Amino acid sequence: MEDTNEEWTLIVKPKANWFDLHLRDLWHYRDLVMLFVKRDFVSAYKQTILGPLWYIIQPILTAIIYSVIFGTIANIATPLPKFLFYMSSITMWNYFSESLNKTSNTFISNAQIFGKVYFPRLTVPLSIIISNLITFGIQLLVFVVVLIYYHFAKDPSIAPNNHLILLPVLIIIMGGIGLGTGIIISSLTTKYRDLRFLITFGVQLLMFATPVIYPLSSLEGLKRTIILANPLTSVIETFRYGFTGVGGCSWHYLAYSFVFMVVVLLSGVFLFNKVEKSFMDTV
Repeated sequence: MEDTNEEWTLIVKPKANWFDLHLRDLWHYRDLVMLFVKRDFVSAYKQTILGPLWYIIQPILTAIIYSVIFGTIANIATPLPKFLFYMSSITMWNYFSESLNKTSNTFISNAQIFGKVYFPRLTVPLSIIISNLITFGIQLLVFVVVLIYYHFAKDPSIAPNNHLILLPVLIIIMGGIGLGTGIIISSLTTKYRDLRFLITFGVQLLMFATPVIYPLSSLEGLKRTIILANPLTSVIETFRYGFTGVGGCSWHYLAYSFVFMVVVLLSGVFLFNKVEKSFMDTV
């Protein structure tokens, strides 16, 4: 005879509306999040000769190439030594671009897992943001070593200031925008596969609309206004200013970036929640 007093620990049912997010489940599945974090971090350079050293080599090589192409050949003037300037840009930009690129493939890359077992789908993009944070920490350490070298060997005036305390806020803004935009694109790619091919190209174009390869101080008038409308601009500028003392920090534009992050993140979560219950029919 069936036991009518049996208590269930978990009931899986369709979500009734957009606001039925079950965000508390993310805490209950925190062990799974950390398992995904380990998977993402370890598998990135698995079966490569240099392995985790690529986390250090990649930003250094990129900064060297940018210094040669943009700093020497294109002769773009920078207020810092070219290598240091591009390292400061790349360190923060890589965290955003990697977060956006990887989260934008959440549904497509994990379709087989999603179709077999239940768990909160947001654990996957969230784990990507956390694993990229580890990568960011490694590359930030490399940048700090470079900064110390230039401070003691080249120019003692290049040094961190009290704006450095804003670093956690800058990381939250960059990660939030990357996560929010990524899951919006991931939700849309379940029906519009073309976005998969546009996202990498789009991120590259966005880099040119952000003061990564040129200083904001080199722009005036309408050009400066347009670049400042990019919510990533104030984050890059504040990061560079906090570590080197060169550039500036605008509280108004930083607040604008934070509000933009909140809006795009909430929009992404709501859209992700709406799509996840039916995406298996279209993937």
